[in-house]
Amino acid sequence: LLAAGLIKEADGKPGTYYDRFRNRLLFPIRDAAGRVVAFTGRIVSSESLVKDGTVEVAKYLNSPETELYHKSEILFGIDRAKNAIRTRGFTMLVEGQIDVILAHQAGFANAVALSGTALSERHLALLKRYSENLMLVLDADPAGLKATARSAVLAFHAGLRVKAARLPKGKDPADLISEDAKDFSLRVAAAKPIVEFFLAEFAELERDQHRFQRLVQEIIYPLLAAISNLTERGYFIEKTARYLPEVPIKDIHESVRRLPKQPVVREVVQKSSILTASPRSPSEIRSEQLLAVVHAYPHTPLAERVILEYYRITEAQELPPVSLPESVLFSIEQTFGEDPDERAGDELLRAFEEAVIREAYQEAVANLRRAEASKDASRVASAQNQCAKLSVRLATFGS
Repeated sequence: LLAAGLIKEADGKPGTYYDRFRNRLLFPIRDAAGRVVAFTGRIVSSESLVKDGTVEVAKYLNSPETELYHKSEILFGIDRAKNAIRTRGFTMLVEGQIDVILAHQAGFANAVALSGTALSERHLALLKRYSENLMLVLDADPAGLKATARSAVLAFHAGLRVKAARLPKGKDPADLISEDAKDFSLRVAAAKPIVEFFLAEFAELERDQHRFQRLVQEIIYPLLAAISNLTERGYFIEKTARYLPEVPIKDIHESVRRLPKQPVVREVVQKSSILTASPRSPSEIRSEQLLAVVHAYPHTPLAERVILEYYRITEAQELPPVSLPESVLFSIEQTFGEDPDERAGDELLRAFEEAVIREAYQEAVANLRRAEASKDASRVASAQNQCAKLSVRLATFGS
């Protein structure tokens, strides 16, 4: 419980622990496979926030970083949103858990949120698996606009196309959906490419041309520099130039060109599993893929068939505990699609069974050689019999 971040040691009281999320409404945070890895706890009563006129505790409390939970890799709602992201062709990124829940209720099942951290390269690598289009729907206050700009620059470097939807000032997505879900839908439909979004926002916020120009240089120029497609970048530079009549377009091109280039986002591969792990057998690889099918499509006829066949092939009583890499789960989802047939896994099951039998046959041959070396006639006969049985089973696979 301590390692999972569910309890905490009391200050000044070694060996005394308390519930980290006591008196809070809990939001489970799941990874893309639907496994709970952390929680966010929200104070239920506003009275709990204040003591003697001072703030006592935070309104929201997140799980700490643990072996299972890394904030820079997890997006709230991704397990339920990933299919909708593929279907609708874009991810909607909002700020908090309540925003996600209400967005899903309003019909935007492609909404996800950060969990107490800024958007990271790993978040973007995860989102890019499902769609290369990102819509930012963040708070319209100055802090929200800055977060939108930072997120957009990172997203451009990750190779995503970025739009933003404009919210009324002082409103977050949850507020607007609660008050007028239709208005929220219209604003999403009217979302603009991020450069045009900021140009319109700044033009309304700042009437002084010099201060407006400074905002464009500080916020929009880095966005332009992050666009890798030169044709697209040129298009948005022309859009920007219309708002800066006193600045020659060639000067904008030159200013953008001189900005430092950010590193391209690459999906991070954990060293431990690849560099230090011993080579795995074909049956272990196939087993992992089958378990990924069960995790990706729980409570479906496909998963039930895979489980039953797994038991038959391995003669096991239960599925082995395993930590499945996101890359394996993603590969399975890409292969099988959104609503696979019950027999979609038959080819994989056949490959797994063949690998299990082949490895058992190889072990039986090794046992036969050891028996022959011992000159024990009964051991030799038993080993020969086992080899013969496995050889017959292997022959059914055409090998």
